[in-house]
Formats: sequence, C-alpha cells, structure tokens
Amino acid sequence: MKAEVAELFLAACRTEVMALKPGNVHVHAAGHGMTVEDFLLSAEAAAPEIARAHAPVGERILRAVRATRAVVGCNTNLGILLLCVPLACAAGMPVARPFRDRVSDVLAALTVGDAETVFEAIRLAAPGGLGRTAEHDVAGRATVDLRQAMAVARSRDRIAAQYADGYRDVFDIGVACARSMPGADAVSLAEVVYLEFLTAFTDSHILRKHGEGVAVTVLAEAREVRRRVAESSSAAGRREHLFVFDARLKWQGINPGTSADLTVASLFAYWLEKRETDQEGALA
Repeated sequence: MKAEVAELFLAACRTEVMALKPGNVHVHAAGHGMTVEDFLLSAEAAAPEIARAHAPVGERILRAVRATRAVVGCNTNLGILLLCVPLACAAGMPVARPFRDRVSDVLAALTVGDAETVFEAIRLAAPGGLGRTAEHDVAGRATVDLRQAMAVARSRDRIAAQYADGYRDVFDIGVACARSMPGADAVSLAEVVYLEFLTAFTDSHILRKHGEGVAVTVLAEAREVRRRVAESSSAAGRREHLFVFDARLKWQGINPGTSADLTVASLFAYWLEKRETDQEGALA
C-alpha cells in the first residue's frame, strides 16, 4: 500500500509538470526562478514521507518539507504537501467507507500537535507572500487543532479552505472533471483540470503575492483564454492561446501556484479513488 501511494503521488507530480499550465512551471517553459527538475527532485524526495505508514498528518508534512529542502533548497511544493498528505492518510485506512468520507475522517482527527508540526513546516518552507495574521499565526505556537487553524485562513487561502470544507474544491471540481474524461491521457487531464481551477476562482497564491486587483484580472483573462481555446478549430490554435497566456503571466512574474497545487491533489485523489474502485471490481 505504501509503495502504491508513493507511486501515485509521483505520477500526479510528474504529470502536472508535463502539462501546459499558463503561468506555472512546466516542461515547455521554466519560470519564477524554478525548473521542472526542481519539481521532479522535490516529488521524489517527498514521496516516501507522504506515504509514511501510520505517521500523523503533521509529521508527514514536516518530514516531506525537510526532505524537499535537502534536495532543492527552496519552496517548490508546500501547497502540494499540505493537500496531498491527508489524501495519502485516507488511502491507508481500511476501505470500509468511500474515499471522500475517509478524507473527512482524517480532517476530523487532526490535533494541536498536527498544527504545531505544520506551522514548523510552513516556517521552514517560507512561502512567498505569507505575511502575518492576528490569529493562529504560524510564527507562534499552535493553540488549536490544524483544521481549526486552517478554517481561520479559509477566506484568503484556497488550500486552507480544503481542510475547512472537506476538500470540496478537490472533489467537486478537480476529481469531478477527471471523472468526466475517462478516455483522456494523463497530461491532457491535468491541463483541463488546471484550467478548471484557474477559471473557477481567484488564485490565492496570486492574491497573497500581488493583491486582489491582479488576481481578479488574471481570472478574467483566464476565462477569456479558455473561451478562445474552446472556440479554436485546431489543436495548434488551442495550444497557441495557452502559450501566449503563459508567456505573458511569466513575463509579469505571476504564478497561479494554488491552481497548480489543486491540480496535483485532484489527480492524486482521482487515481487513489480509481485504484480502490478497480480493486473492488477485480474482486467482485
């Protein structure tokens, strides 16, 4: 089980960097001082810690951040780790309840200890645009469990919102999109899921680093690009719209990192869930 979870996490990370994701790092264009190799090394370092059997959420996240820093020395994957560890924990539970329900069980069992170790992981990763908050600031000690701490940040951080809302965006947007494309190859799936998130709401990484005005503008631009892609009569034309948007965002230093993190988590959740469904079908 541990090996399968680690392999699916690696598959999700590798697929995401193969996808043409406007503004984010991918095989077609580096950006923001990071390369595809940084993300691949990060995924390989983090995978064993993500899948560490019987370890609590906070410990897995902190170990994965430490492993990442040891190989790349910068924050490439904090959002991915925050999102994927509860999914990995749910995958390690007995398959007596649907996968989504088990994710909710993991979130409900989070402790103050999880919050303390995750705060340490966030300080170590030092994500851009983090700032300070009046309540449950990661610079101080945790006084509530991790889910409560995340709930305070839900309005300004879409990753925190997943903890508070039972991974609603991951399952209702990302996984639902993946389920609607059963014959698609993995990279195409990642590209479509990314556009779903990029056009669903303002990206909270952009909000943190550039403010609401820029985030709203990017959302509007993304929706226009998606419309043009949908109306394009050729695959080359569709790619051209995405490449132009990608170049413009990178030239402006704008990275929709949260949309990319949610894409990885959605692929990971979809494949974990599908693995269970396939295994049940094989035993029937």
